[in-house]
Amino acid sequence: MSWWQLSIQCRREELENTENLLLELGAQSLSLTDAEDQPIYEPLPGETPVWPSIALTGLFEQTRTIEELYDELVEKLPAHQISSIRKHSLQDQVWERAFLDQFEPIKFGDNLWICPSWREPPDAQACNIILDPGIAFGTGSHPTTALCLEFLDQHPPSGKSVLDFGCGSGILAIAAFKLGATKVKSIDIDPQALDATASNANRNSIDPAKLGITLPENMDPEPVEYLIANILSGPLVELEPKLAALTVSGAQLVLSGILPSQADSVVQAYRKHFQLDGVTMKDNWCRISGIRLD
Repeated sequence: MSWWQLSIQCRREELENTENLLLELGAQSLSLTDAEDQPIYEPLPGETPVWPSIALTGLFEQTRTIEELYDELVEKLPAHQISSIRKHSLQDQVWERAFLDQFEPIKFGDNLWICPSWREPPDAQACNIILDPGIAFGTGSHPTTALCLEFLDQHPPSGKSVLDFGCGSGILAIAAFKLGATKVKSIDIDPQALDATASNANRNSIDPAKLGITLPENMDPEPVEYLIANILSGPLVELEPKLAALTVSGAQLVLSGILPSQADSVVQAYRKHFQLDGVTMKDNWCRISGIRLD
């Protein structure tokens, strides 16, 4: 069986009306994707956030022509949405398999791979992290996470104590542990992120207790030798005194989640306590690294 696929862009406040219109026209399923690469980080419990600009796609049985469906949409949509309509013919397939096939193992640096659980790691001798897509942000596909993973591969924390501040899915804490860290602390304000980190630790045959998973108010305050914070620039600037106090002299610092326009404010905040390297960019996101001063 073949299907018609119609996609429309809409703003967040238009989503409900656009969904209702596609359902009225007979859509058998609806899916939402980000239309402008504006990532959503960990939602708080009970929240179901959506992006400011959304690509909404409906799947229709081919009982009518796609031209008929298109004409009905044009009649009912606001003028500014009409130009965003995209129409395709889609062959039937095993949809679960098609979803799974989207996720390939990803290599970071020379020796670090993130692999979905249903795929064999390409290099059994490499540092392989098993991680499936889920609610927690951080599967390695976003540039902010990739920047941190590449740094960990290039500067492994072997024999060092590590703090992953804003652990999300736990991907960076797990990578640090597998790359030889002697002690890891995983901190996040979101209980969902802590649950995801524990689940992913188990998936990688790591006792969650070895990752020190906890809320910030319950964390061990002992300073560490390697600190990673992949969060947003505003909190990074505000947290500089606290993060500086959580690092020993000579500690490695890795910051990400920073847009180019925000990099200077982060650099200004952290140069008081850290000797900073140059800013590293990937797909319009930045990483800032450095070493804790005496």
